[in-house]
This record gives sequence, C-alpha cells and structure tokens, in this order.
Amino acid sequence: MRLLFALMLMFAALLPAHAVQPDEVLADPALEARARSLSAGLRCMVCQNQSIDDSDAPLARDLRLLVRERLEAGDSDRQVMSYLTDRYGEFVLLRPPFRLGTALLWGFPVLLLLAGLVFLLVRARGRHRSEPRLTEEEERELKNLTNIS
Repeated sequence: MRLLFALMLMFAALLPAHAVQPDEVLADPALEARARSLSAGLRCMVCQNQSIDDSDAPLARDLRLLVRERLEAGDSDRQVMSYLTDRYGEFVLLRPPFRLGTALLWGFPVLLLLAGLVFLLVRARGRHRSEPRLTEEEERELKNLTNIS
C-alpha cells in the first residue's frame, strides 16, 4: 500500500500544475482549448519563468481572464497575441521571436559560454609558460646567498 501511495505521489509530481480556476473555464470546449494553448505560451510577469497557465499570481489570473475575454469577443489567436504584445511588450511571450531587438536575449548565453571558454584558455596558457631563466650573474648571486646560510 505504501509503495502504491509513493508511486501515486511521484506520478502526481510529474503532471503539470495548472492554476486555472474552475470559474475561469469557458463553457465552449473549443474556445477553452484555444485559451489553454495561448496561455501556455504567455509569461507570468510576476513569476517570470512560468506560463500564466501554471501561475497562481493574481496578475496571471487577470491575463488568463483577458485571453478568454478576447476569445469570447471573437478575436483570432493571432489577434489575442498581438493585443497582449502591444499592451505588455514581447516580454509577455515565453519564447520571444528572434529579431534584431531580441538578438542579445537569444545570443547572450552563447556569448557568455564563449567568454568563459576564452577565459579558461587564457588562464591555462598562462600556467604552462615556463619561468623566466636567470642570467649567469643572477645564478652566481643566488649561489652566494644560499652558501652564506
């Protein structure tokens, strides 16, 4: 029985957590499916790394209701997304499109990785360089200093 309970808990942990409340669900299953599809691609402005579909934040709820409201008004999926990006900017999208304005956003992880590799290479080369050789005069001075002791 304990094993069954543990397996059920593990299975439940793998399921996505949806924060959509029963009072938000649309009566039309097709519209609700479109709303879920759209809200899965929208970022919660509070949580920032969660979709509004998965967030319990009040702002995420407001955005979910706004999506449903626009769909009920007859907007297409593209019109809903356009409305939200016009109102909140591309930051509201979980996966912003690759454009000149978002190139740094997409390229920064790669640039950071390359900078780290260059740093490691420069550091490794610096360690493998041999110590500078002493001149004959410096070697004699060193011998005299060590013989005094």
